[in-house]
Amino acid sequence: QVQLVESGGGLVQAGGSLRLSCAASGPTFSNYAMGWFRQAPGKEREFVAAISWYGGIRYYADSVKGRFTISRDNAKNTVYLQMNSLKPEDTAVYYCAAGNRLPYSHRDPRRYEYWGQGTQVTVSS
Repeated sequence: QVQLVESGGGLVQAGGSLRLSCAASGPTFSNYAMGWFRQAPGKEREFVAAISWYGGIRYYADSVKGRFTISRDNAKNTVYLQMNSLKPEDTAVYYCAAGNRLPYSHRDPRRYEYWGQGTQVTVSS
């Protein structure tokens, strides 16, 4: 069982930066791929970024590529999402997720077994 708690959300002006953190409990964090998803009001949850269990492979949505960076520290049981050059369209609740369900890809929410409660990111124009 893995429990996930996100932090680091808030209100920022367009062009600004935020770093989200997702702290995991449980001894098996390093076994799981980790993902970040987001959901804006009235929209479906969408993939943002993912990272393999050992951190060697990273995946990004086209909308955030070059602006966001996902990383993980398995010694700290934490995954991060550094968000730069934020835009108003990045406004959403951001969720982290952990899981290895096959045959789903890292971009597919069905891959992930465990989800955090979400943290709000609001980007003002």
